[in-house]
Amino acid sequence: MMREIAVAIYLFTFRLFFTFFKRFPLQQKTTFVASFGRNILYTMREVEKTTDHRIVILKVHPCNITFKKRPHRRIISFKIGNFLDWMESIYHLATSEKVIVDNYFGFLAVTDFKENVTCVQLWHAAGAIKQFGLRDLSIENRPPSAFRRFKAVYSRFDYVVIGSDKMAAIFKEGFGIKEKQLLRTGIPRTDFFFDHENLEKAAQSLRRYFPIIDEKKVILYAPTYRDQELHVQELKMDIEKMYKYFHDDYVLFLSLHPAVKVDIENNHPDFAIDVTTYNINHLLVIADVLISDYSSIIFEYSLFNKPMVFFAYDIDEYAEERGFWEVYEELVPGPVAYNMDDLVEVIKNEAYDMSGVREFSEEWNRYSKGRSSEQLVRVVYGGDETG
Repeated sequence: MMREIAVAIYLFTFRLFFTFFKRFPLQQKTTFVASFGRNILYTMREVEKTTDHRIVILKVHPCNITFKKRPHRRIISFKIGNFLDWMESIYHLATSEKVIVDNYFGFLAVTDFKENVTCVQLWHAAGAIKQFGLRDLSIENRPPSAFRRFKAVYSRFDYVVIGSDKMAAIFKEGFGIKEKQLLRTGIPRTDFFFDHENLEKAAQSLRRYFPIIDEKKVILYAPTYRDQELHVQELKMDIEKMYKYFHDDYVLFLSLHPAVKVDIENNHPDFAIDVTTYNINHLLVIADVLISDYSSIIFEYSLFNKPMVFFAYDIDEYAEERGFWEVYEELVPGPVAYNMDDLVEVIKNEAYDMSGVREFSEEWNRYSKGRSSEQLVRVVYGGDETG
């Protein structure tokens, strides 16, 4: 109850400022709201390349992308704790011709944009394993006001960007949107995975930081974020066991969620290396095997056609709390390990499913072919029809 009261007060205040600033004329300007940032980064570059729009970037936790300052860019920390920046952020939202977001933002429930404004949802994942939106199981424990707020936010999207027909069906259910709102232009940040020059630069950069990867193969462990897991002091991944079986041939890179503080005991720092602060796209380039669970990173990694293992040690608990869009074991493109013994056996025997990876990538990355940012901007700013 207290949470809903706080949200109601926040949104009431937001609406007051937004309604006032809406009196000002629209400007040839795009405001991005970034909580993850990578899709926004690629879209922003294309907007700057092909349009005359000024750029405003509102950064929201946990966005850790460093957007470089430019004369035509304004970068603002979008949080109420800094009241003047918060008010300026609302001003830009109310006076921009284009508003582009990459996550669910509750303030959109009260942003009744002018008629000529276009609001685009980039989202932050190329695919989906766990349920979200109107299918989020936690909605059952929320009051009716929260459900109405969710629907108001989703109704604000003129377009939702997708990379596959699979994701189209999920967004229709999760956001309650119509076919005409879907943009089949592909996921902007996947353009990186088709840029061979930048792929090589990323690999070379990581080799300079970690010369050991010239000698050994890389196992990348990239689990999803779990609720109430802002500070990790123990991993379910048994580093001792992984070291025992694989240290001769592999190094183990640990990439946790950027919002998570990692403080674990690691007796093998030359084998198990925390790379949480590194660009995850770059890490995918040099990874030889990916271990994940319910993270959407698997959709991008499948573009490399490299092996994956799914360490789903808490699958029953996670399914009950979050829910899956499909039967988990049938959705993921690789063997599922329910404990460390299973995980070790899969990697030792290289018991991967490479044909499944290829099929998975073709299905989930259908529209992401290296020109997604260009196609998106052409449609949103130029009026081309892609759907």
